[in-house]
Amino acid sequence: MSGITTYQRIYAVVRRIPSGKVATYGQVAELAGLPGHARQVGYALNAMPEDDSIPWHRVINAKGEISLRTEPGADNEQYRLLTNEGIQFADNGRVSLKQYRWRPRK
Repeated sequence: MSGITTYQRIYAVVRRIPSGKVATYGQVAELAGLPGHARQVGYALNAMPEDDSIPWHRVINAKGEISLRTEPGADNEQYRLLTNEGIQFADNGRVSLKQYRWRPRK
């Protein structure tokens, strides 16, 4: 993996999450070879170029919730994008990870 940055590894994993599925920050970190570095995933997604097509909205926290963003309204945008893909939120604002978590084949 020499020559590939940490952020590029994270973006490569996030690109693989299919429509209608989600992954947690920790899951993405582990799949990117960065176990225990869930925050690094958040930093990478925050640093992503605006015009990039990486499906950042498919990454949620370990509770099945949308994490608050520094950019106003971004959490509403994430909710909208996920519901447009058929993901349903419970009354408590959580996604059922049992139902919607992405389970990649290794």
